[in-house]
Amino acid sequence: MRRTVGLIAGDGRLPLLLANNIRAAGYRVVAVGHIGETKRDLKHCVDTLKWVRVGELGKIINLLEEEGAKSVIFIGRVAKTHFFSQARPDARALKVLSQLRDRKDDAILRAIAEEIEREGIRVESPIPFLKDSLAPKGCFSQRVPTERERKDITFGWRIAKRVGSLDIGQSIVVKDQIVLAVEAIEGTDETIRRGGKLGRGGVVVVKVCKPKQDLRLDLPVIGPATIATLKEAGASVLAVEAEKTIIVDKERVIREANRNHLCLIGI
Repeated sequence: MRRTVGLIAGDGRLPLLLANNIRAAGYRVVAVGHIGETKRDLKHCVDTLKWVRVGELGKIINLLEEEGAKSVIFIGRVAKTHFFSQARPDARALKVLSQLRDRKDDAILRAIAEEIEREGIRVESPIPFLKDSLAPKGCFSQRVPTERERKDITFGWRIAKRVGSLDIGQSIVVKDQIVLAVEAIEGTDETIRRGGKLGRGGVVVVKVCKPKQDLRLDLPVIGPATIATLKEAGASVLAVEAEKTIIVDKERVIREANRNHLCLIGI
């Protein structure tokens, strides 16, 4: 019998890509999707798809156990803003949240992972199934950064890592070594828009892994929508952490970046 891998899915097309890759590797995939977040197309990429509301941790664990999943992978973002509007935490989720010292992203995800692993379900990294989708080192667009942009990348990288160490966000927008926008709860796209408006074009966006980030639970992700947002904001460069950033629809991302004269670089 094929080993069953569980998938706790958030939004975007990344869960679909990962599910297809896991199945291609010979595994049975049981996905748990979040109502209002996960794309319904995921049902075509998995063997079984179950639905929960944001916060139904006990239900997630029960569904994984019923389907015989001995391991599980977290993939796709669940907007933290929905904790204020759509979340319906069950008793198990409330118990986990009550034990936290704060509600930073990493703290919440680690606590959820620990609760799942207490039931004998191992939490695994998605990276082994997404190696072809990772950002490479160096420029992977036709356009290379100018000297000014290289200085902004170096400056932005240092600041982004410091912000990440506080578990605030992964992205920062800079221009002429001035910080224009720092990502918080709104997400990367809104941060880019805000920074682009303030910088009036030619801004540099840097997206990194947080220094203490658990790579099983939360990796930086970019995709075609990111390129569209960069174009809208008048950005000139996107620098990401090489071999730790997932690129959804990689060929299309590079093609659109080249078409719009954007520099993509892995650091």
